[in-house]
Amino acid sequence: MLLAIPDVLNPDQVARARSILEQAEWVDGKVTAGHQSARAKENMQIPENHSAAQEVGEMILRALSQNALFISAALPAQEFPPLFNRYTGGQSFVTHDDNAIRQVTATGHRIRTDLSATLFFTGPEEYDGGELVIDDTYGTHHVKLPAGHLILYPATSLHHVRPVTRGTRLCSFFWIQSMIRDDGERTLLFDLDNAIQDINHRTPDHPAAVQLMGVYHNLVRRWANV
Repeated sequence: MLLAIPDVLNPDQVARARSILEQAEWVDGKVTAGHQSARAKENMQIPENHSAAQEVGEMILRALSQNALFISAALPAQEFPPLFNRYTGGQSFVTHDDNAIRQVTATGHRIRTDLSATLFFTGPEEYDGGELVIDDTYGTHHVKLPAGHLILYPATSLHHVRPVTRGTRLCSFFWIQSMIRDDGERTLLFDLDNAIQDINHRTPDHPAAVQLMGVYHNLVRRWANV
């Protein structure tokens, strides 16, 4: 499942985050790349333990903890602390896949990367190129979202970032370990949750909604990996 989640951050939060990030120290993006990715990656990043990354990362995670669409789609067990990248002057990231396991810097804590997420801080009008291109079983998707919006997609997907030929592309990226490891099962639960919400909206207190909610929770019990 590939899902755009609008307005994760509001305009004031985006402006505050950009101000913090633009004043931070940036380093070569290869510092967080695996062996394969390091040969293909041309961008700048903020070090994981930098105070700016921690402050804006906490802002993002707080917002997501209150975002019903994200919770329904991701069914998150834990999130990798958000990272931040910047592309400009022709920089790009050629086709790659993400590491299956990520370790949080300076800790022994690891998460399984079931889902990848990119949150945009610059709008499409601010730069040319820079599309996040994701390949899945339904084809190739070109993603370039408004500031404050987030794209969520399976971490198993091959993806790349096209060269930025004008302006600057500023984003956060991170991974989620879901309670439901399998993408197909997560998608079924997401569709079922949406159907239940639609019934409750159209016909409040309809008895079918109670039965379907029971089915939903029983499937979560069957599939959850917690």
